[in-house]
Amino acid sequence: MDTEEASTPEAEAAAVKEPPKIHRLEESVVNRIAAGEVIQRPVSAVKELVENSLDANATCINVVVKDGGLKLIQVSDDGHGIRYEDLPILCERHTTSKLSKYEDLQSIKSMGFRGEALASMTYVGHVTVTTITKGHLHGYRVSYRDGVMENEPKACAAVKGTQIMVENLFYNMIARRKTLQNSSDDYTKIVDLLSRMAIHHTNVSFSCRKHGAARADVHSIDTSSRLDSIRTVYGVSVASNLVQLEASEYNDSSSFVFKMDGYVSNSNYVAKKTTMVLFVNDRLVECAPLKRAVEIVYAATFPKASKPFIYMSIVLPPEHVDVNVHPTKREVSLLNQELIVEKIQSAVELKLRQSNDSRTYKEQTVESSPSSPYNPSKELHLNPSGSKLQKVPVNKMVRTDSSDPAGRLHAYVQSKPHTSVASGPNLSAVRSSVRQRRNLNETADLTSIQELIDDVDRNCHSGLLDIVRHCSFIGMADDVYALLQHNTHMYLANVVSLSKELMYQLVLRRFAHFNAIQLSDPAPLSELLMLALKEEDLDMENSENDDLKEKIAEMNTELLKQKAEMLEEYFCVKIDTRGNLSRLPIILDQYTPDMDRIPEFVLCLGNDVDWEDEKCCFQAIAAALGNLYAMHPPLLPNPSGEGLQCYKKRKPLKNPVDIERYPNDAGDNVENEDEIEHQLLAEAEAAWAQREWSIQHVLFPAMRLFLKPLNSMATNGTFVKVASLEKLYKIFERC
Repeated sequence: MDTEEASTPEAEAAAVKEPPKIHRLEESVVNRIAAGEVIQRPVSAVKELVENSLDANATCINVVVKDGGLKLIQVSDDGHGIRYEDLPILCERHTTSKLSKYEDLQSIKSMGFRGEALASMTYVGHVTVTTITKGHLHGYRVSYRDGVMENEPKACAAVKGTQIMVENLFYNMIARRKTLQNSSDDYTKIVDLLSRMAIHHTNVSFSCRKHGAARADVHSIDTSSRLDSIRTVYGVSVASNLVQLEASEYNDSSSFVFKMDGYVSNSNYVAKKTTMVLFVNDRLVECAPLKRAVEIVYAATFPKASKPFIYMSIVLPPEHVDVNVHPTKREVSLLNQELIVEKIQSAVELKLRQSNDSRTYKEQTVESSPSSPYNPSKELHLNPSGSKLQKVPVNKMVRTDSSDPAGRLHAYVQSKPHTSVASGPNLSAVRSSVRQRRNLNETADLTSIQELIDDVDRNCHSGLLDIVRHCSFIGMADDVYALLQHNTHMYLANVVSLSKELMYQLVLRRFAHFNAIQLSDPAPLSELLMLALKEEDLDMENSENDDLKEKIAEMNTELLKQKAEMLEEYFCVKIDTRGNLSRLPIILDQYTPDMDRIPEFVLCLGNDVDWEDEKCCFQAIAAALGNLYAMHPPLLPNPSGEGLQCYKKRKPLKNPVDIERYPNDAGDNVENEDEIEHQLLAEAEAAWAQREWSIQHVLFPAMRLFLKPLNSMATNGTFVKVASLEKLYKIFERC
């Protein structure tokens, strides 16, 4: 008895350790699994059936849906129909008229090609097909289940084309059916699909309605104008705010790489989400990189209208498109995809700049007569549709638009024209200055970098984030602080601290994905280090430590030469074998750092970086780059105000005897003889004006998109609230 009991656990353990047996699944199980992948939702079945109708050269397609497609999907067309001889194998897997060998995929032009859609529907629903071909007096109706006919085709009356009904979809997939109980949500997806199809296939009329409804939710007619089709489907409010867009690229042999035409919304179009309708070789697909690239351009150019409407039709040689990459054919793989995305992005940016010149605004009536003063209590806010909203108290009314990239202070200050600043990039050319041509999430696959990014995300202050995202730039209060308005509050913001943190975060998110600034003359590290060391030495006349400085510079030069490969690969900081700095990264487009701060940067790399610990090393290098690219005040004194005294030079009197004769007037004469160094003054004015311009038009737009303010910025003086409209009204009321 004891022996049997002792052996039983051993036998069970042996049985558990034995690997499971591999067996072949039944064909019905395989087909149902495959069907669940191809037909994921009712809209998947509608898409496949509509594409089959388009392949049949239909000019009219009608869709009827019941209970979101779970009870009934009926698609009728006036295409060429299905031959009687093909009905027995119509719903078998991998039966198709679109291709006969694998090489045909290289030149496929039809929507379907696998021969799986109809078969999949028969494994998860009840399918009935009614069809008639040209020249026949009657049609045929036949039902299918599990890929085969339930009975022989029966003759019946029929109209030209084919009608396919799918009933009780997912009747044998209980879990799938339970997740799709929201019929209104699925019907909305079907309507959206038919709307997208309708505006592209303008030579086909589409209709979609619920079963039993007299009115169609989608109804388009055959038209020659794409814009008319958009107006019919999406409405006048969308069509009236679209601009036409075209782009193309040709190779050396004059054959085209791609052609694109479409429509994009202008600045007057405002929506809660982006609508992108993309067709590649007449196939409705999705392309996340292209959508992201266009959204970035809109965010930088039209912050208020950053959720655009986009319709694009891209035509490529069939051999440049791989259509067999997704079970539902929702995605395709394109040859030269990066080139295509970049060209289209540039075309969109150019078109938006041109369209911005003709923006239209809603008018507000303002009483101009001095006898009838303006009554603020009568002012009402309007929403985009023009309807009245709830009255806002005057002491809580925000009169600025945070989405406007231009500041408000400069509108009231008459500034002197500076030729050096005017020759720089103009505002319209830099509306997209913060456009990032790379995805900031495409960092190198290093745990330490991801940990540093996670640290930033965890320490983000939600209140300051809202201020940064929706503030209005007013102007510079002094050399370091800028004035910002957020809602009814005014803040002082430390530009140096904010720009330093922004650059640090951008370095982490662009890790190993930098473009480069090539230095015209490579700078020797040893000389840069000596400059930095001499700047740190307060006793400039003491030369006793020169040998020590040279030794420190030599040691740091050798150290950085050893780390040159890593610095170039991850941070685009190139140091050649001779110890010369020849390349720096581009952290923010349209912005170049102050080259006078490079010695300090090189010394920081040599002294402050812990090269043994990966995370600490990357953090210190990113911080050093952030400090280099931060928008520090220029080294030349600010020529406005008292700083102008620094640019005056003393000119001696022509006759020294006059000093002895008129000692009391000597000082006045010397002061009168002061001359301004105009060349140096012009250089300083240009530097300070360029810095303020970069802060307003480059730094703050980039902060709105990318900066995540840290919790410490709420207490360390980076943000200081200086005024509140509500409190100011209380003060004025006392007066």
